[in-house]
Amino acid sequence: MPLIKTNSILVVDDNTNNIRVLFEILHNSGFQVSVVKSGEMALEKVPSIQPDLILLDVMMPGIDGFETCHRLKSNESTKEIPIIFMTALSEVENKVKGLHLGAVDYITKPIQVEEVLARVNVHLSLRNTKIELLDEISERRQAEIKLQQTLKDLQAAQIQLIQSEKMSGLGQMVAGVAHEINNPVNFIYGNIDYLDEYTKNLLRMLNLYQQIYSMNQPEVQALAEEIDLEFLVKDLQKLLPSMKMGAERIRNIVLSLRNFSRMDEAEFKAVDIHEGIESTLMILQYRLKDRPERPAIEVIRDYGKLPLVECYAGQLNQVLMNILANAIDALEETCSHYTYQEMKQNPHKIMIRTFLSDSQWVTIAIADNGLGIPDKVKNRIFDPFFTTKPVGKGTGLGLAISYQIITQKHGGKLDCLSTPGQGTEFIIKIPVQQRN
Repeated sequence: MPLIKTNSILVVDDNTNNIRVLFEILHNSGFQVSVVKSGEMALEKVPSIQPDLILLDVMMPGIDGFETCHRLKSNESTKEIPIIFMTALSEVENKVKGLHLGAVDYITKPIQVEEVLARVNVHLSLRNTKIELLDEISERRQAEIKLQQTLKDLQAAQIQLIQSEKMSGLGQMVAGVAHEINNPVNFIYGNIDYLDEYTKNLLRMLNLYQQIYSMNQPEVQALAEEIDLEFLVKDLQKLLPSMKMGAERIRNIVLSLRNFSRMDEAEFKAVDIHEGIESTLMILQYRLKDRPERPAIEVIRDYGKLPLVECYAGQLNQVLMNILANAIDALEETCSHYTYQEMKQNPHKIMIRTFLSDSQWVTIAIADNGLGIPDKVKNRIFDPFFTTKPVGKGTGLGLAISYQIITQKHGGKLDCLSTPGQGTEFIIKIPVQQRN
């Protein structure tokens, strides 16, 4: 009994007697048998019927078995079909030639039933096993692809959850701090003008008193010297403008914090992109100032004329924060490569450009003149949890979250251009108006 009864076999032979014998053997063993009498007919029929095995006579008029085998093995649709030659030729060189052309075996004429069935069953079994293995490999690859996609979806969901919690917590904290600072600052700022007026009046009164009454009284003279009255009067007039300037700065920082958090703007809203950039720079100002190990980082602005842009303002500000903070990190990494004087001669710079593209897209380009990003790292910078920073200094989520916010939330693009040794530029593109 054959191992596989449902396989199809094509017999290619010009000898009627051989065809009859083979047909009876194979048909009685349960195989589906097709017959053609020439190589030309085999080449025409094989691509359409796709048999599981071909029994091919070597010596035939017209195209012989060797040429037929060569052409079948040269065809993508037929090259995997196993071919067993049938021949009375006993020379080793003929058998080697057939095997080199791609045949899997030989059946020697005159035909013996046991030999035919044995060789046919062996090679059909091998073919069936190969097909099963290929199917299994294909199924495993599909399962692996699905698993990878599932992992990506889980990572995206995790990032989204972390981002939502992070933005919610950050927004609430920033809004709360801004609110708590805002009230006392407004109280101070609102009373500075009155304090300035009262102080001037008191100084006028003191000046008038000095003109009318003598300062020669020992007690008055001693106190004036003790408190350095002359310096006090001069410095007091400088102190109040400084206090007013400081209060104004605090008010601007509070305004920047409120603009950055945008807690009251959960939906798309048309906003001034430059306002968001300036608010972010205000918050990062402490990192841009000069330090003992490096000079101040210079920020160069090249703002184009932009319309109001529909966006999630708070989330877009978070993207700007991530990219600008990374630019500062990149510049600070260069400190170990240069002396303070060298950095002063070639100052660290962050250049921010904005412009309108095709009247439909706004581009924000943020570039630094740091060390740049190696190609092998650049290809992974948007991958979740990928970071080159030391443990505790980076989560590997900043750029991944930024990429998700720009591409998924705003239907935009976030690209990175970098040349090692010259610097890095991140390019944000978002539509001016969001489609519903």
